[in-house]
Amino acid sequence: MLHIFIDADACPVKREVYRVASRYSLNVTLVTNTWMRVPNEPWISLEVVKDGLDAADDWIVENIQPHDIVITADIPLANRCLNGGARVIGPTGKKFTEDNISQAVSTRDLLTELRSTGKITGGPPPLKKSDRSRFLQTLDEVIQLIRRNS
Repeated sequence: MLHIFIDADACPVKREVYRVASRYSLNVTLVTNTWMRVPNEPWISLEVVKDGLDAADDWIVENIQPHDIVITADIPLANRCLNGGARVIGPTGKKFTEDNISQAVSTRDLLTELRSTGKITGGPPPLKKSDRSRFLQTLDEVIQLIRRNS
């Protein structure tokens, strides 16, 4: 059965995922390094992983099944999940696919290099209302596509 996994530590669209998952009767697992409050619903679970670099990422990759959905802004994790057969959506509604993941990895690596040299500073811009709307639309589309193809 289709399952949604959230890379939850810094995910700004958890409430949106809950709303869509409730409508489609889907299970949601939030994966994090620290405890956080989640709604008390039988279809929502919290997986707190041991401390360690990439421990949450590793847990997600080990537990996804083909056609599950992963919500993350972490590009290396997105790449690993795509390799495992999952669908991946970023918090702004961007779908990571086999066609665009290489470019996303290259862009991430370039930005990391530029940040390390001080040529650019800061991170991504704050999430806008239009990003949330695009995310909801993309999540809905991906769920419907997976269900049609199952």
